[in-house]
Amino acid sequence: MTQIGRMIAGGLACATMLGPAGMLSCSSKSDNGRIRASGTIEATEVVVASKVAGQIRELRFDEGTQVKTGDILAVLDHDSADLQLKQAQAGLELAESQLRLLLNGAREEDIRQAEEVLAQAEADLRPAEDDFARMSALLAKASVTRKQVEDAQARLTVAHAQAAAAGEALKKIRSWARPEDLQGARARVAQARAAVEIWNKAVFDATVTAPLSGTVTRKPVEVGELAGVSTPLATIVNRDRVHVMLYLNEVDIGRVRLGGEADLAVDASPDRVFKGAITYVSPEAEFTPKNVQTKDDRVKLVFGVKIELDNPGGLLKPGMYADAVLTPVGDHESAPKTRN
Repeated sequence: MTQIGRMIAGGLACATMLGPAGMLSCSSKSDNGRIRASGTIEATEVVVASKVAGQIRELRFDEGTQVKTGDILAVLDHDSADLQLKQAQAGLELAESQLRLLLNGAREEDIRQAEEVLAQAEADLRPAEDDFARMSALLAKASVTRKQVEDAQARLTVAHAQAAAAGEALKKIRSWARPEDLQGARARVAQARAAVEIWNKAVFDATVTAPLSGTVTRKPVEVGELAGVSTPLATIVNRDRVHVMLYLNEVDIGRVRLGGEADLAVDASPDRVFKGAITYVSPEAEFTPKNVQTKDDRVKLVFGVKIELDNPGGLLKPGMYADAVLTPVGDHESAPKTRN
């Protein structure tokens, strides 16, 4: 029995085992008033899954392989995504060129041609104006007929219309694009750019990397298999830092706080004490976890407390039972409230 274990055995009135999730203990006080409880060592475990579908080309790990954050674990086939990316890039280039055309306006030769048409229309307008004025004066002297005056007026009206149309054409070709045309062109560029980003991500996601450092404990796939979206590729366990979940009663929970110290011991290392810290204190009570063995204990209200500690050399294995001694710090300013 460990040193801490002997202290707990002498001071505890009862303890109820919870199985893999931890150990629920009736905490008790020794001469120095410290809180004692027991729990199970747990480690962070992550299942790495595929974000895209494809045939597995490479697997760069086996069970037991030590990996670091960012290490490549697997590479999936992405030939189809590569083709889609090229198509999206071509669509982006086309949309950008159309936008540039609208922004740059018409070609210089088109503008010069429109200017020449306007100049010709204005040149035709002046004789028509002079002819109408002359005919109007002769009509007053009865030297011309009214039909001749009306014809001159019609020629003047046509010349005015032609000059106005040429002016509008020149104005339009100089401004070239309406605001709504530019808005539509910019929207097409944004849409094409988003398509490129989507397929870039698909190609990127075909290479699966480790999200954390640790040990690969499970390899459920092999090279050549077809992986779908969310297909598990590997399970990684980080044993460099582990934790223990304890459950304290309403009296003891008021004597601990975040950052408080805790000493832990396991049967595998009876002469060693592991230092930990409280990283989570439940803000409210909960019923004892369902996998407790006795009906009486299942209806008790307890508070969860999480202890985290470093695990140099991986001495602490997930599943090991640990005896914990928590250093009390006095009552909280506001104790957690129990559920009704």
